[in-house]
Amino acid sequence: MPLSLSSSRRALLPFVAAVALLAAASSSVAGAAEACGSIITAPLARPVPADDPCPSTDPVVCRIRVLPMDEKVEAQRTRMSYHGLLEDMHRTEADMRAAGATDEEIARELVDMRNQAKAITRAGMTPEEVRILEDRNTAKYGNPLGPTADQLYAKYGSWQRVIDASMRTSYAVDRELSLEYRPCPVQGVSSK
Repeated sequence: MPLSLSSSRRALLPFVAAVALLAAASSSVAGAAEACGSIITAPLARPVPADDPCPSTDPVVCRIRVLPMDEKVEAQRTRMSYHGLLEDMHRTEADMRAAGATDEEIARELVDMRNQAKAITRAGMTPEEVRILEDRNTAKYGNPLGPTADQLYAKYGSWQRVIDASMRTSYAVDRELSLEYRPCPVQGVSSK
């Protein structure tokens, strides 16, 4: 049965898009070593059926896996915005260090910024997505936005380790959204 012109165009569109993506990726390989911030690592995975067993223990990852593609794209954009807020935190740390702030002062500021970043990025999520995140954090930390600076200090035993923890991102969530977060270099702060 011969293909119509419109169906052959539809069949070619994914192929043309893949070729364009590969061409763009190969031209950026040289610059990939310097890439920082929110990096897209692959196309987003297609949604899986809701009854498909989730290989992750993270309920957020399990929720992302079943999202319709348009919601998954929006979740990726929201995550990239969150990564941008983490970049603000790195600059704040550098500014505070330059001003002579203590590790405790920096840690408390960064934990507060992280919780504000969570609140900002959740404003773009569905109520169901927010509920899942808040339920997980409430069960784990007693706070819908996550741990306090004092809880993190009790866990890690040093304010520097609290600083480091406050600027981490969930590898599992990033991976599910085909992202990788690489902190950008900030003047005055050595890379760790």
